[in-house]
Amino acid sequence: MKIGVPRETATGETRVALIPALVSSLKKDGHDVLLERNAGKAASFEDEEFTKAGAQIVQDAAALYRATDVLLKVRPPDEREAELLREGITYMGFFPPLALPNIVKIFARRRITSFSMEYIPRITRAQSMDALSSMSTVSGYKAVLLAAEHIGKMFPLMMTAAGTVPPATVLVLGAGVAGLQAIATAKRLGAKVEAFDVRSAVKEQIKSLGATFLEMELNENLETAGGYAKEQSADFLTKQMEMLSGRMPKVNVVITTAQVFGKRAPILITEEMVKLMHPGSVIVDLAAEQGGNCALTEPGRTIEKYGVSIIGAVNLPATVPVDASLMYAKNITVLFKHIYPKADSIPDFEDEIIKGACITRNGEIVNTSIREALQRGANQ
Repeated sequence: MKIGVPRETATGETRVALIPALVSSLKKDGHDVLLERNAGKAASFEDEEFTKAGAQIVQDAAALYRATDVLLKVRPPDEREAELLREGITYMGFFPPLALPNIVKIFARRRITSFSMEYIPRITRAQSMDALSSMSTVSGYKAVLLAAEHIGKMFPLMMTAAGTVPPATVLVLGAGVAGLQAIATAKRLGAKVEAFDVRSAVKEQIKSLGATFLEMELNENLETAGGYAKEQSADFLTKQMEMLSGRMPKVNVVITTAQVFGKRAPILITEEMVKLMHPGSVIVDLAAEQGGNCALTEPGRTIEKYGVSIIGAVNLPATVPVDASLMYAKNITVLFKHIYPKADSIPDFEDEIIKGACITRNGEIVNTSIREALQRGANQ
């Protein structure tokens, strides 16, 4: 089987879907690995490293697409790229189907079998394939560094000749993988850290990292069976905003990570709440690409409102391409080996992981929830 890895073309994308260290394991399984020229250059992996590991360099994406059986990517293709893919090819990579209905239709029409990294089930045996968690780890880490760069004070408590400098207070909203990494990083930098999550089950995780868990009476079950946060009721959001409004004047940094899988991110910080913050404070919104947790967030931009810097963070893993590529490549390689344990393997589409991640196959949208959601959208 021929595995192809193209150079990512999305604006600002620096990651690559495979690293040289993993080529040999694929070769041992009987696969050929083809790489577009300079596919790994932005992540500091040169073509020579790939060829030494046994990969073949292809001069352009069109030639790669023609020769490839399975395409490994980071970002999903645009419509032009999707039309260039060889009919019947298999695609693996990030692919949010509800946000890209036209790509789903192209994949189905051209009989492309597609696997979405976002739809890998959150079960124990799929943890090593969980690219969402890997990339969230990078985002949580980098969010704190961005905040430290933009805030006008130092994070740690310092005893100086001029007296004691108090630590910065950081509030993290959402304690998923990104939130927990943000808590840990802020603590390592010496900040005083507070955190809140609608899932009371994460309280012990927050406290174990040395942060204070903000208590709130929870009368709703706000966690899905898959471990994601559910959409919250209007009454709950009102109580939550009242509680958070009381914290805004007392914190220097807010890092927001709250997302609801497949839906717009909830608004946690209103314009009025931003006004309560001291000038010089910073908000880093990790949900910017899903609409943002702050009402004033502008995705991809850093703006200042009422003296507060609001960072609409997008694709932070691409700012740490070496380690982000290493982590992502490991995740997608484990998924590939699970689907194709041998070179001549036929995927078991009844397997929970394979079935969950597969979006299109044999000219159809095989993921039932995606198919029904797209049909509803078409009928509206």
